[in-house]
Amino acid sequence: MSDLTVSLIQANLHWEDKAANLAMFDQKIDSIKERTEVIVLPEMFSTGFSMQSERLAETMDGSAVQWMKAKAKQKNVIITGSLIIEENGEYFNRLIWMLPNGQYGIYNKRHRFGFADEDNHYSAGDKRLIAQVKGWKINLTICYDLRFPVWSRNTIQENGEPAYDVLINVANWPERRNVPWRALLQARAIENQCYMIGVNRVGNDGNDIYHSGDSSLIDPIGEIIYHKAHDEDVFTYTLSRQHLDELRARFPFMKDADRFMIL
Repeated sequence: MSDLTVSLIQANLHWEDKAANLAMFDQKIDSIKERTEVIVLPEMFSTGFSMQSERLAETMDGSAVQWMKAKAKQKNVIITGSLIIEENGEYFNRLIWMLPNGQYGIYNKRHRFGFADEDNHYSAGDKRLIAQVKGWKINLTICYDLRFPVWSRNTIQENGEPAYDVLINVANWPERRNVPWRALLQARAIENQCYMIGVNRVGNDGNDIYHSGDSSLIDPIGEIIYHKAHDEDVFTYTLSRQHLDELRARFPFMKDADRFMIL
């Protein structure tokens, strides 16, 4: 299996302004000069973390989804991030995994952040999404999911291989709780023996809550490859398949893990 190049975009989102955010991400994606294969955007990247679900939601035919489709095709790249989506009268904080050919996978946020009333404005998802690209298996999660290790627990499959190789978390995680954010990103990488990618926003949102970003890329033994606080940034890095396989072979502790099923 070959290596995989990913780009992390940490941005200051325009509060509840879809057109401004899409224009901003257009520019940031166009600024990537290296060849990249997956671009990761923050949670609710077109609006910020808003509870105005009825006013701001779009369908899967909406402008932000169409923008993802067009941009992925234009750049021949996978783009992922979450949006406010309405479907059959329900509202979801939905991560979209958009392929260059216009096909996509979806993940509806499982753990809604009750402290911010998210559970009263959005329905919960009940299925994980593990995407595949170039032989890499990628588990996709959103913000508050990071606090619940069982939901993202890597398991050995019947073929003897782990369920996934990369864990991605897209977030609007406030600076006042950045110590758990950084610790949990590192813990998820170590316990699941995978690359961990966390992409957060920066700046104040419409509720005057400051976000320091602290977007990170961490290797399967917890070594921090990348970390950026406070400033907007675009970071591109190639994940090494050889490094991952060698670490798993040298420290094959996952074979001793407890077996369980998420019901």
